[in-house]
Amino acid sequence: MELFLAVGKDKNYRFYNHEYDTKMIYYSLNGKAPNVGLEEAVVRGIAPDKGLYFPEEIKPLPSSFFENIESLSNNEIAFEAIKQFVEGVIPDEALKDIIEDVLSFDFPVVEIEENIGTLELFHGPTMAFKDVGARFMARCLGYFSAQSKKQEPVTVLVATSGDTGGAVARGFLNVEGVDVVILYPTGKVSDIQEKQLTTLGANITALEVDGVFDDCQAMVKTAFLDDEIISKRKLTSANSINIARWIPQLFYFLFAYKQAKSKGKELVFSVPSGNFGNICAGMVAHKLGMPVKHFVASVNSNDIVPEFLKTGVYKPKPSVATISNAMDVGDPSNFIRIQKLFNNDLEALSKKLSSFSYTDQETKEVMQYIYKETGYIADPHGAVGYLGLKDYLKNHPDAYGIFLETAHPVKFLPVVNEVIDAEISIPSQIEQVMHKEKQAIAIKNYDQFKAFLLK
Repeated sequence: MELFLAVGKDKNYRFYNHEYDTKMIYYSLNGKAPNVGLEEAVVRGIAPDKGLYFPEEIKPLPSSFFENIESLSNNEIAFEAIKQFVEGVIPDEALKDIIEDVLSFDFPVVEIEENIGTLELFHGPTMAFKDVGARFMARCLGYFSAQSKKQEPVTVLVATSGDTGGAVARGFLNVEGVDVVILYPTGKVSDIQEKQLTTLGANITALEVDGVFDDCQAMVKTAFLDDEIISKRKLTSANSINIARWIPQLFYFLFAYKQAKSKGKELVFSVPSGNFGNICAGMVAHKLGMPVKHFVASVNSNDIVPEFLKTGVYKPKPSVATISNAMDVGDPSNFIRIQKLFNNDLEALSKKLSSFSYTDQETKEVMQYIYKETGYIADPHGAVGYLGLKDYLKNHPDAYGIFLETAHPVKFLPVVNEVIDAEISIPSQIEQVMHKEKQAIAIKNYDQFKAFLLK
């Protein structure tokens, strides 16, 4: 028998009947929940003990993979990199189909000055780096549903400070058997970001929260532990706490390495960081064997991690609103995963990770500088990444630095137009949502969120 599930408009997954000798196990970083396989980790999102799931083992790829990486396609690189994490659950041929569907756009490294390039991650359908993780997770859930004899609907909960909502909405649009509920803070996402997550309809519902991103994230985490809700709905999360959102982000670090390898220099990545899932995925790529000299977590005024690296004390605090709003996070969920990658050894972590904080004024000034000196238009998040990279390279001038440009500048037009005198054309991906009507439900607290989920 073959069972089909439509994903998007034209994607079908066959029913595969495979048995495996090995299977990747995931465990909770809180250490008080049962170990699970891939499917349960993805569908649960967060472990019953409130911990994030983490792979039991990260096996380095053979050195020949990196020696010959220039001869591999992006799809081949992604397949080899992710295979161990889905082993025993998704067969090779299905995984190749998923990867082909996810990686349908380019990931260029654009050199903007000597020894500095930017990895452009905005060529996907919602013009943000989160297209990769959101699409991979959506295709995984589609595959799991197609293999299941019992078609049980899944509700995907996601809190967004900017681009996650749009990427998840587009990635899961019309996926059969999946409803998506997106929580976003009122007045704290850009107009285009809001349009991308509130205008699709179908199986996508947007909840506009009277609060900040941390309030949205807290509501999502609380819902997962609410027995009354989980007895009536099968919940999962599409935030970067979900392993199917988090791990595939390592793909484009490998794509960047492939492009920069010929430089013959040690490589430094500067990553604009909010919830720290993106940079954590880059560090997983390093654990797989990718040669990297150093990582820089570039943050805005939400400086929890820079302070931790200085003092050794992790102190979450309420988030502060900035012009790089996708990074307005006061308690980065994925930082615990980074600590685990380094066995909670601050000294070892500090040898591989630096973190710098920048104000809105510094961000605006460097946006102007980049445009004046190079003609390149950076969005506020990419500009923060550039600042962090420049600070690190002051003392390491022989390295080649890549900062991640995580979203297209058109998504932040009010900010960009204020500081840069340049005409920015509206890409087709954005144009198609600009004039659609916003559809969102306003809520103020968890009780209202819970009532919505139970109705």
